[in-house]
Amino acid sequence: CAVRTIWSSSKSVQAFFTKSMPFSGTGSRKKGAFCMLRQIYTGGIYNLYPLEGSGQWYWGMDCTDGDLYEAEELFTDGHQVDRTRLIFVRHPDGKMVEPIPAKKGQYFGRPLFYENKIILLVADFPEKQLRILSYDPETEAISTLATLPRSITEDCYNLQLKLFPLMLVRQGQENNLEILWPVQKTYAMDWRESFRCRHGDELYFETWYEDPDYRDEIVIRDFHTGNVLRRLPGILMTTPDGEIWMLD
Repeated sequence: CAVRTIWSSSKSVQAFFTKSMPFSGTGSRKKGAFCMLRQIYTGGIYNLYPLEGSGQWYWGMDCTDGDLYEAEELFTDGHQVDRTRLIFVRHPDGKMVEPIPAKKGQYFGRPLFYENKIILLVADFPEKQLRILSYDPETEAISTLATLPRSITEDCYNLQLKLFPLMLVRQGQENNLEILWPVQKTYAMDWRESFRCRHGDELYFETWYEDPDYRDEIVIRDFHTGNVLRRLPGILMTTPDGEIWMLD
């Protein structure tokens, strides 16, 4: 994980994105600019999001947006949404792939891109399993990284894949962060903290205060003990290629 500290004003950040965004063709046409329309079959999935860790891939889901807590409620209640579909679209060629076919009782968490592979979190509630899979876009091979019992955690509240290295974590309503895989650790944290990533022996969180003015803060904790090592003003931002920028 590359963590960089970047000083920026809101104007400089806005300028960076204005210069970096490709011409969409939705505004006025300028000399030398052109609009390329491409039709991509997605089977009714219309919301695509950048795949964290990749500058090329986007992901989309037909329901839940990767929220496995909501997905488990749908399954338990016998809702008509009894599965989810997960697709990926590559830029710039528009290639669409659906590595894992949908099946009843199977729901997907939010995916990641790690070490040139698409990483999928799959909850199979009828089988009471959580699986972490790796999909190679070049060879289309799928490999299983981990198969875990659903009982490994109390519920699926904020159950997510995180980096670095690849981890399965849960940030529950008990003001705890649980790392469930590849190691198991639990840390007490403030209710306003939100876990973002690990960098070596440090865990990076974001938090906020109103005392009385609103301010953002980065909290860095020790991986082994969970103790706070330092606090910094600012926020953490993830770039399309997976770098973490510390903006203050």
